[in-house]
Amino acid sequence: MDLKKIREVGNLELLARQMVEGFITGLHKSPYHGFSVEFAEHRLYNSGESTRHIDWKVYAKTDRLYTKRYEEETNLRGVILLDHSPSMYYPAQDRGKLTFSCLAAASLAYLLNRQRDAVGLVTFAEGIETQTDIKSTHSHLHTLYAYLEKLLISEPSPTQTNVSSVLHEVAEKIHKRSLVVLFSDMFEQSDSDQDILNALRHLKHRKHEVLLFHVTDKKTEQDFSFEDRPYEFIDMETGEKVKLQPSQYRETYIKEAKKHFEQLKLKCGQFGIDFIEADINEGVNQVLSSFLVKRTKMK
Repeated sequence: MDLKKIREVGNLELLARQMVEGFITGLHKSPYHGFSVEFAEHRLYNSGESTRHIDWKVYAKTDRLYTKRYEEETNLRGVILLDHSPSMYYPAQDRGKLTFSCLAAASLAYLLNRQRDAVGLVTFAEGIETQTDIKSTHSHLHTLYAYLEKLLISEPSPTQTNVSSVLHEVAEKIHKRSLVVLFSDMFEQSDSDQDILNALRHLKHRKHEVLLFHVTDKKTEQDFSFEDRPYEFIDMETGEKVKLQPSQYRETYIKEAKKHFEQLKLKCGQFGIDFIEADINEGVNQVLSSFLVKRTKMK
């Protein structure tokens, strides 16, 4: 489904359910085997072990002792951080980066709730604007959908992004170890990439698992693929205007954009942060399903 169609449908709950049911049933599996209600597999009984979990029905059929192993519930806490600063409303015709992020966030929230995990939402631009509780109830999930759908039809505020400040604040506010999922283009009002990197490291220092969905329109924001004619570019956060011919600056722009991108990706790898390239032109389903399949193979 293209981004314009997502905005026309508007029902994020319906779209999220359709997507999640279509490609995966779990985001995490515990490496531990405990005594939860979810049966995992059989294994041969070893002499001296407790007989509590022997499957006597299997013994009656095979005359061999097998015990049941179970998957332990991990009670995951997920916190979704969604950047809705003015640059996230680009491209203007479909507000692509914001639309992509809202549906992807709704899908992950549905996935976590389906697994009986708790999930919360933080929306931000220059500072935190919405911060919900972290709960696993269906009514709470509907509340998150309401916030996301409201955001989907919102207008950009005349503010500048302050990702680093928000991440530092979130790191201090989340007291229990959580899965922190960030949707952002990572454009920062600061001139230094180091501010964002320090903030990401702060989250990891607090023992959180961090996933960064780096949301971009790759065709224009990284490859600078515009027609060879004069353009007037307008900064969506400051309103500053620049007139230029793309072909004259393409090589320099691509070099600087690649430097920023590679630095962010490299540092995320060093910090143990899962960096996901989220090109909005690939579609939400493709980006999410590729990531989730990769994650299940890593577990």
